[in-house]
Amino acid sequence: MRVFFVFWHCSFFRKLYVAIIIQAVFVACSPIGSSSENINIGELAVPGEFEVLVVVDSLKGRARHIAVNDNGDIYVKLRFPDSIGGNVALRDTNGDGTADIIIPFDDYEDKGSYGTAMRIYNGYIYFSSTLNVFRQKLTPGKLVPDSEIELVLKDDHPHGRHEHQAKPVTFDNDGHMYVPFGAPSNCCQIDNRTPGSPGMYPCPMLEDHGGIWQFDANKLNQTQKDGKLYATGLRSVVGLDWNPVTNGMYVVHHGRDDLLRLWPEKYSPWESALFPSEEFFSINEGDNGGWPYFFYDQEKGKRRINPEYLTYQEELGDGSQYKSPLIGFPGHWAPNDLLFYQGDQFPDRYKNGAFIAFHGATNRAPYPQAGYFICFVPFENGKPSGPWEVFADGFAGVDPIVNVSDAEYRPMGLAVGPDGSLYVADTEKGKIWRILYKGDKKKFGKKQLAKMEEHKAFSHIRTPDPVEDNLDKGKKVKGEEVYKLYCGTCHQNDGKGDASRFPPLNDSEWVTGDKSKLINVIMNGLQGPIEVKGKPYEGIMPQHSFLSDEDIAEVLTYIRQNFGNESSPISEAEVAKYRK
Repeated sequence: MRVFFVFWHCSFFRKLYVAIIIQAVFVACSPIGSSSENINIGELAVPGEFEVLVVVDSLKGRARHIAVNDNGDIYVKLRFPDSIGGNVALRDTNGDGTADIIIPFDDYEDKGSYGTAMRIYNGYIYFSSTLNVFRQKLTPGKLVPDSEIELVLKDDHPHGRHEHQAKPVTFDNDGHMYVPFGAPSNCCQIDNRTPGSPGMYPCPMLEDHGGIWQFDANKLNQTQKDGKLYATGLRSVVGLDWNPVTNGMYVVHHGRDDLLRLWPEKYSPWESALFPSEEFFSINEGDNGGWPYFFYDQEKGKRRINPEYLTYQEELGDGSQYKSPLIGFPGHWAPNDLLFYQGDQFPDRYKNGAFIAFHGATNRAPYPQAGYFICFVPFENGKPSGPWEVFADGFAGVDPIVNVSDAEYRPMGLAVGPDGSLYVADTEKGKIWRILYKGDKKKFGKKQLAKMEEHKAFSHIRTPDPVEDNLDKGKKVKGEEVYKLYCGTCHQNDGKGDASRFPPLNDSEWVTGDKSKLINVIMNGLQGPIEVKGKPYEGIMPQHSFLSDEDIAEVLTYIRQNFGNESSPISEAEVAKYRK
């Protein structure tokens, strides 16, 4: 099959159309699914009588959120866009389920790896860069929009480039657009991500971050001051959707990180892996999710005060004044998209229910990373009507998932096509699947769901056993101990990073090069953007000057002599000299 790529450049201030036709050969993939004889190990598992088609095997630039138009055209927000082509459009011209036209398009300001949104609303596609939200008018029949890119919202706040700067969007029925402004912090500490640092009280970041703002969906060139704070106390929201049945907003919320690394005297590795909960909220105007003062404990079904705010326990109370979640999912599953199913193809039990894409943990060590699957929550009268279910699994391809780099795919974007099919996009290779139902809807029930229930026993979904699931059982050298506690949550136990925020340590010029440069990074921290092995990163490296000279020497020697590195050690005396 021939696949045609057209690279389309469109400046924010002017149009410049450059077309290059490249032909490539792709092998069409036959349907796969739990009822098909074509199942291969490592392919997706779905309930009985569902099938899975591969729409596109890989996209250069990978994928974030996606949208499907009324005619079946697919629009993808790229994760690592080129200078030409922050988005990509796909079309299936022969009806075999595989995209045979793939066209990258659009050049716009500050695309960044955190650019997230891709939604269709009132004949426009809305999409975001790291900081801004844009839109383009779609022309019926045309795959690639030829209209001017319009700036809808510009994030002009100085904190825009710190943390949690993704800009997902959703729309209500009254012409409003809703955009989260993630908190530029883990827990509003005075010194962000520094062990023992207390939280600021009251948290000043809540004035313009850590919440969701309401805007006019049709007004251009807005900034945050043009919007209205709709809900607060929400550290990081990447998945949100407007439920047409209840005419209300629902969000999935990322809980804070680093309980063990920042407060090792208060939390065990098991507690740090399991808490805090990833919360599924129904959000009304004026709601407060409790961040940064409290987190939700899904095991006890109540809020617990964050250790940064224990000093203010009497004044803050027990946290019952904050919004309670509909469901508290286990910690660090990374819910990155939410979709209420309105299609007619699936069995009736899926109608109006919620699909959640769990992108997967990066910081559950020393326990297996978790998430990496599509969840379904049945709904009735605007509330969950039963336990959450595993709807699609097998993205990672391995179990247990020790390091995030072990996962072959990580689900991110969700969309429903005009025929009711569910589309899922992956961030690691840019693969897109289409999930269809082929059976008798009237006969669908417990038998078809039984196999998926078994997946809850897999290590990336079940609650880990404190002893048996600890991957660090056995004695470790001191440098490795320090690394696992303070570094592995970001850079991973294999030193390969997470391919997005946190760079790899293997064969890194930052690690194997000048010793003083490396000591400086751990003593004083580092804030992006930086380049490692030719690739940009924008995460935050907090300072670790609280470590002793011996600990710093041990851990830096460890990373310089592991992960394929063969550099000379760093002595305690060298660290002491630099500190002085």
